[in-house]
Amino acid sequence: MKLFDKEKRVLYLGFDDLWFSIIGIVIISFVTSFLFNDMSFNNPIIILLIRWSSSLFFTIFDWLVIRSILIFLRKKFPDFKDDTKRIIILFIAIIAVILIVDLFGNKFLTFFFSLFGMHSTYAMNFKVLLPIIIIVVMDMAIYEAIYYNVRLKKSIREEEQTKQVMIQAQLDTLTNQAKPHFLFNSLNTLRDIIEVEDKEDAKLFVDKLSDVYRFILESGNSNLLQLHEELKFVKSYIHIQKERFGDNLIIEWDISEDKLSTMIIPMSLQLLIENAIKHNIVSKAKPLIVSVKTKENQLIVSNKIQKKSTQLPSTKIGLKNITKRYSLVSDKAIEINNDGEFFTVILPLLKIDDQK
Repeated sequence: MKLFDKEKRVLYLGFDDLWFSIIGIVIISFVTSFLFNDMSFNNPIIILLIRWSSSLFFTIFDWLVIRSILIFLRKKFPDFKDDTKRIIILFIAIIAVILIVDLFGNKFLTFFFSLFGMHSTYAMNFKVLLPIIIIVVMDMAIYEAIYYNVRLKKSIREEEQTKQVMIQAQLDTLTNQAKPHFLFNSLNTLRDIIEVEDKEDAKLFVDKLSDVYRFILESGNSNLLQLHEELKFVKSYIHIQKERFGDNLIIEWDISEDKLSTMIIPMSLQLLIENAIKHNIVSKAKPLIVSVKTKENQLIVSNKIQKKSTQLPSTKIGLKNITKRYSLVSDKAIEINNDGEFFTVILPLLKIDDQK
């Protein structure tokens, strides 16, 4: 890997280490100069420069070799489970490289200085080498810490992306599950209208049904919807149902203005009203009254239980759908209460930051 190839530096090291390398090399070169040589100012400047230059040369060599080994080990052992193995091998490599460089460096510098009639104080001594090893290990530890942090953030980001994809897939499945459920009930209603009403009423019903499905298509990609938009949709749906039930279906509204901008799962209120119609008597003798009201951060939908003599088989798909979709989007769960007289469902009214 080229030292000046920024993209590769970032890819394998986790950050652009150009200045880190330069500063690290300069610091270590000065430290080694003072450890291995007589760098007192009693010496001529040229001697000090030569000694520092020799330390700088071997520091650069040391740094680049160890850095190359570090990169090689990261390519060979990229997984978190291999971190311990990689770090142990790197530690051993640091000691080996410094010892080898120092061994050959000692012989080279002795020969080099002898050419100028100077005596080299550069000597192989473990007590002297130990601080150098510690400094290099600390520098490489910084590399490892940054690399670990970058990989951890990437792992968390990928995990969150995977989670979001899974949640979206589940939401799409559940939403699509609700659409045919609604269509099935609407077609039954249309059949009844055709049987007992004139053609104009049937045409009006189809127009309203078209408006409802336009809403479903437009909101199909949304996990949450503002309450006022859901209410607009539900009122169109209720208008369709009133074509069949007339004044026998009564919806009592008590919605606070300040709650209209809160969020709700799309089609959740419609599914609750649909279930109330499906499972209860709706007649002149027993009109079905459904209460829809807001209280604090909740939307409460309640109706008196008026069981039909012949109950239709219930898959409870509507309630399961709402419950599951709320659990995927938010930590706030819906509440379902049946005391034998009233059936009540409480939907949380959400804010944007309530989403998972």
